[in-house]
Amino acid sequence: MEIGNRIKGCRADAGMSQDDLAARIYVSRQTISSWENNKTYPDVQSLLLLSETFDVSVDSLIKGDVEAMTRTVDSDVRTMKRLGNVMLVFLILTILACGWFTFQVAVWDWPLDHAIPTIVIALVMWGISMFAAIWVDRIKKQHDLITYKEILSYWRGEPVDRNTERGRRERAIPSWMKTIRTIGWAIIALAVGAAFGFCVSGAIAALFG
Repeated sequence: MEIGNRIKGCRADAGMSQDDLAARIYVSRQTISSWENNKTYPDVQSLLLLSETFDVSVDSLIKGDVEAMTRTVDSDVRTMKRLGNVMLVFLILTILACGWFTFQVAVWDWPLDHAIPTIVIALVMWGISMFAAIWVDRIKKQHDLITYKEILSYWRGEPVDRNTERGRRERAIPSWMKTIRTIGWAIIALAVGAAFGFCVSGAIAALFG
């Protein structure tokens, strides 16, 4: 793959830093670095912006690299979709396990120590769901995907428009704050699942009580 060297060469010829180029095509500096080191590859929209910025044709940037780029992008898209399914399935299973635990304790009056295996299973499934979520987040960072619209466009193989108000706002948020927000949403999801299970088991207890 030579596209990384071509981007780096064009950037050097234009007298631009990675930060300068990143600002011109609405991606992060880390994304530019990944492209230049052939860790990831530009999407269609980014290629168009690169060609405009460097005043060169898209063909001159991607000479002979199209097939390899397509394979890499297709592989990442498939991985994201599979991980998304894993995350959803195990999150649902976690919610069901929390409901089953509540049913055991509230309806059958099991001692807590007897119901502990159910909680352990719920935590394991929640951990798998979070692992899949972290993996997806890693792929999103590699391709500088922030908003749902950007992710959807990437999945469909369409140009990714990063120059939107929401995209610019999200990219301005510090990484540590994004991490805290992600963890917060995960905890909220677990709490909602537990509350849902409690309500369902309570309704069943009232029905058969």
